[in-house]
Amino acid sequence: DYAKQVEHIVSTAHFGDLIEFTYPIGYAHWGVYDGDGYVIHFAVADETQIQSTFRGYLQAIFPVCGDLLLGETKIRRQLLAEVNVPKGAQVSVSNNHHTFTSSPEEDMRRRRDALLDKEFTYKLFTCNCEHFATFIRFGKAVCNQIPGKSKNKECVEATEQFGYLVPSS
Repeated sequence: DYAKQVEHIVSTAHFGDLIEFTYPIGYAHWGVYDGDGYVIHFAVADETQIQSTFRGYLQAIFPVCGDLLLGETKIRRQLLAEVNVPKGAQVSVSNNHHTFTSSPEEDMRRRRDALLDKEFTYKLFTCNCEHFATFIRFGKAVCNQIPGKSKNKECVEATEQFGYLVPSS
Protein backbone atom coordinates (compact mmCIF):
# COMPACT_ATOMS: atom_id res chain seq x y z
CA ASP A 1 0.00 0.00 0.00
CA TYR A 2 1.47 3.33 -1.12
CA ALA A 3 0.33 5.26 1.96
CA LYS A 4 2.13 2.77 4.22
CA GLN A 5 5.29 3.07 2.12
CA VAL A 6 5.18 6.87 2.50
CA GLU A 7 4.58 6.53 6.23
CA HIS A 8 7.62 4.23 6.54
CA ILE A 9 9.84 6.67 4.65
CA VAL A 10 8.69 9.64 6.72
CA SER A 11 9.50 7.72 9.92
CA THR A 12 12.94 6.45 8.81
CA ALA A 13 14.43 8.71 6.12
CA HIS A 14 17.10 11.33 6.72
CA PHE A 15 17.75 14.62 4.99
CA GLY A 16 19.47 13.99 1.64
CA ASP A 17 18.25 10.42 1.16
CA LEU A 18 17.39 9.59 -2.44
CA ILE A 19 13.69 8.82 -2.84
CA GLU A 20 12.77 6.54 -5.72
CA PHE A 21 9.23 6.32 -7.07
CA THR A 22 9.29 3.11 -9.09
CA TYR A 23 6.55 3.05 -11.71
CA PRO A 24 4.94 -0.17 -12.96
CA ILE A 25 6.07 0.50 -16.54
CA GLY A 26 9.74 0.09 -15.68
CA TYR A 27 11.25 3.45 -14.88
CA ALA A 28 11.44 5.64 -11.80
CA HIS A 29 10.97 9.22 -10.70
CA TRP A 30 13.59 10.52 -8.24
CA GLY A 31 13.67 13.14 -5.49
CA VAL A 32 15.60 13.98 -2.35
CA TYR A 33 14.18 13.69 1.16
CA ASP A 34 14.02 17.13 2.80
CA GLY A 35 12.78 16.16 6.26
CA ASP A 36 9.38 16.50 7.93
CA GLY A 37 7.67 14.39 5.23
CA TYR A 38 8.85 16.54 2.31
CA VAL A 39 10.68 15.69 -0.89
CA ILE A 40 12.48 18.02 -3.30
CA HIS A 41 12.00 17.00 -6.93
CA PHE A 42 11.23 18.04 -10.49
CA ALA A 43 7.54 18.91 -10.43
CA VAL A 44 5.01 20.53 -12.68
CA ALA A 45 5.74 24.20 -13.31
CA ASP A 46 2.91 26.64 -12.62
CA GLU A 47 0.10 25.90 -15.02
CA THR A 48 -3.37 27.05 -15.96
CA GLN A 49 -6.46 24.85 -15.62
CA ILE A 50 -6.36 23.95 -19.34
CA GLN A 51 -2.73 22.84 -19.09
CA SER A 52 -3.55 20.91 -15.92
CA THR A 53 -6.43 19.11 -17.64
CA PHE A 54 -4.25 18.33 -20.67
CA ARG A 55 -1.43 17.05 -18.44
CA GLY A 56 -3.92 14.86 -16.56
CA TYR A 57 -5.17 13.45 -19.86
CA LEU A 58 -1.61 12.68 -20.98
CA GLN A 59 -0.85 11.03 -17.65
CA ALA A 60 -3.97 8.88 -17.96
CA ILE A 61 -2.83 7.64 -21.38
CA PHE A 62 0.87 7.42 -20.54
CA PRO A 63 1.41 6.70 -16.85
CA VAL A 64 4.53 8.83 -16.86
CA CYS A 65 5.46 12.17 -15.48
CA GLY A 66 3.52 14.72 -17.53
CA ASP A 67 6.47 17.05 -17.11
CA LEU A 68 8.53 14.82 -19.38
CA LEU A 69 5.93 15.14 -22.11
CA LEU A 70 5.33 18.88 -21.75
CA GLY A 71 8.81 20.12 -21.02
CA GLU A 72 8.94 22.80 -18.33
CA THR A 73 9.44 21.72 -14.76
CA LYS A 74 10.21 23.42 -11.51
CA ILE A 75 12.20 22.19 -8.55
CA ARG A 76 9.63 22.02 -5.76
CA ARG A 77 9.40 21.04 -2.13
CA GLN A 78 6.31 18.89 -1.76
CA LEU A 79 4.85 16.55 0.82
CA LEU A 80 5.89 13.03 -0.11
CA ALA A 81 2.30 11.85 0.26
CA GLU A 82 1.15 14.44 -2.31
CA VAL A 83 3.53 13.53 -5.13
CA ASN A 84 1.40 12.45 -8.11
CA VAL A 85 2.29 8.87 -9.05
CA PRO A 86 0.51 6.30 -11.22
CA LYS A 87 -1.42 3.43 -9.70
CA GLY A 88 0.89 0.62 -8.62
CA ALA A 89 3.90 2.87 -7.98
CA GLN A 90 6.27 1.93 -5.18
CA VAL A 91 8.26 4.48 -3.17
CA SER A 92 11.46 3.79 -1.24
CA VAL A 93 14.72 5.21 0.00
CA SER A 94 17.26 4.18 -2.64
CA ASN A 95 20.70 5.40 -1.61
CA ASN A 96 22.50 2.33 -2.96
CA HIS A 97 21.80 2.62 -6.70
CA HIS A 98 24.81 4.86 -7.30
CA THR A 99 28.47 4.25 -6.45
CA PHE A 100 29.30 7.74 -5.18
CA THR A 101 29.85 8.92 -1.62
CA SER A 102 27.21 11.33 -0.38
CA SER A 103 28.23 14.92 0.20
CA PRO A 104 28.27 16.54 3.64
CA GLU A 105 24.81 17.72 4.66
CA GLU A 106 25.76 21.41 4.45
CA ASP A 107 26.77 20.94 0.78
CA MET A 108 23.50 19.17 0.00
CA ARG A 109 21.57 21.99 1.69
CA ARG A 110 23.51 24.66 -0.24
CA ARG A 111 22.70 22.93 -3.55
CA ARG A 112 19.06 22.43 -2.55
CA ASP A 113 18.64 26.07 -1.51
CA ALA A 114 20.17 27.32 -4.76
CA LEU A 115 17.94 25.17 -6.99
CA LEU A 116 14.62 25.24 -5.11
CA ASP A 117 11.88 26.94 -7.18
CA LYS A 118 14.09 27.19 -10.28
CA GLU A 119 12.56 26.17 -13.61
CA PHE A 120 14.32 23.80 -15.98
CA THR A 121 13.42 22.18 -19.26
CA TYR A 122 13.14 18.47 -18.61
CA LYS A 123 15.43 16.58 -20.99
CA LEU A 124 15.25 12.82 -20.72
CA PHE A 125 18.94 12.20 -21.42
CA THR A 126 20.63 15.28 -19.99
CA CYS A 127 18.42 16.99 -17.38
CA ASN A 128 15.96 14.75 -15.62
CA CYS A 129 14.76 14.05 -12.10
CA GLU A 130 17.50 11.49 -11.35
CA HIS A 131 20.17 13.94 -12.56
CA PHE A 132 18.74 16.52 -10.16
CA ALA A 133 18.47 14.19 -7.16
CA THR A 134 21.98 12.78 -7.56
CA PHE A 135 23.39 16.29 -8.02
CA ILE A 136 21.90 17.31 -4.66
CA ARG A 137 23.19 14.19 -2.88
CA PHE A 138 26.59 13.70 -4.55
CA GLY A 139 27.39 16.96 -6.35
CA LYS A 140 27.37 14.98 -9.62
CA ALA A 141 24.40 14.54 -11.93
CA VAL A 142 23.94 10.87 -12.80
CA CYS A 143 21.14 8.84 -14.37
CA ASN A 144 21.39 5.06 -14.27
CA GLN A 145 18.06 4.29 -15.93
CA ILE A 146 18.77 5.44 -19.48
CA PRO A 147 19.01 2.32 -21.68
CA GLY A 148 22.37 1.86 -23.37
CA LYS A 149 24.14 4.44 -21.18
CA SER A 150 26.99 3.56 -18.84
CA LYS A 151 25.98 3.28 -15.19
CA ASN A 152 27.31 5.71 -12.60
CA LYS A 153 28.71 8.01 -15.27
CA GLU A 154 28.40 11.70 -14.56
CA CYS A 155 26.36 13.78 -17.00
CA VAL A 156 28.68 16.76 -17.14
CA GLU A 157 26.08 18.87 -18.96
CA ALA A 158 23.56 18.50 -16.12
CA THR A 159 26.19 18.93 -13.40
CA GLU A 160 27.30 22.19 -15.02
CA GLN A 161 23.72 23.39 -15.55
CA PHE A 162 22.81 22.84 -11.89
CA GLY A 163 26.22 23.82 -10.54
CA TYR A 164 26.16 27.16 -12.33
CA LEU A 165 23.38 28.26 -9.96
CA VAL A 166 25.05 27.07 -6.74
CA PRO A 167 27.31 29.54 -4.92
CA SER A 168 30.74 28.29 -3.89
CA SER A 169 31.12 27.25 -0.30
